[in-house]
Amino acid sequence: MIRIISLTERGKKLSEAIAKRLQGCEVTHNPKPFKETVQDYFKQGDSLIFICATGIVIRTLAPVLESKLSDPAVLVMDEFGRFVIPLLSGHEGGANHLASQLEKQLADFNTQLVMTTANTYLDPIYTLGMGCERDCPLSYLEELMLEALALKGLAPEDIRSLNSIDIKSDETHLIALAQKYGWAYVTYSVQELGTMESRLNSRSEYVYKTVGVYGVAESAALYGVQEAAGATPELLLPKIKNAKATCALARAYPASNREASRRQ
Repeated sequence: MIRIISLTERGKKLSEAIAKRLQGCEVTHNPKPFKETVQDYFKQGDSLIFICATGIVIRTLAPVLESKLSDPAVLVMDEFGRFVIPLLSGHEGGANHLASQLEKQLADFNTQLVMTTANTYLDPIYTLGMGCERDCPLSYLEELMLEALALKGLAPEDIRSLNSIDIKSDETHLIALAQKYGWAYVTYSVQELGTMESRLNSRSEYVYKTVGVYGVAESAALYGVQEAAGATPELLLPKIKNAKATCALARAYPASNREASRRQ
């Protein structure tokens, strides 16, 4: 979830404008007790957009910060919407991407993105990996996919491909999901997916005994983005699941972009 936190009436109006333009947003105005409530949001993994002074955010979140690899995205905006700053988890948590989305969606506010992390001009490739029960209904797949994207502040148009294991090459509703959103649907062999084992966040012995890999969604997302980018993949969102399906997100920065950055 993307949670927008405001403290002033002007900030609240900006929050409401943002929530109308970005999916998966919830407005929280002047929560009380402020420190404890905000820290709870952070610890449960919500992406946070603060409309207030940067110092307030730093002092509030400092006690609960852990790692850029696990902390959620944190952004700060002024109450006039003039600037948006990715403050925490710019690359790993998706704060840079979310800030870029805000800059585009708030063009009428003349919002300017203020980026401070390295290599911010590199455009990443994002891929989805999914596994599911045989003949899983489309609704289960689509709801889980949209939840995954919302958790990282992504939209369907940001995704390059939907990926799975080759035994799912004829899975009707995975194919239908890809077609609905205009994605390529690609499946891979057990041997190919097995090369991603060291990059998995979780490993299931049951899944391994059933299909031959320790996790379909994570493995497929990682291998798919490695193939698309020609570069080292990273797991952006570890596997989430519902009653019938699993879903994961991966990201990589294209090798050609990295080479261009080294020449600059």
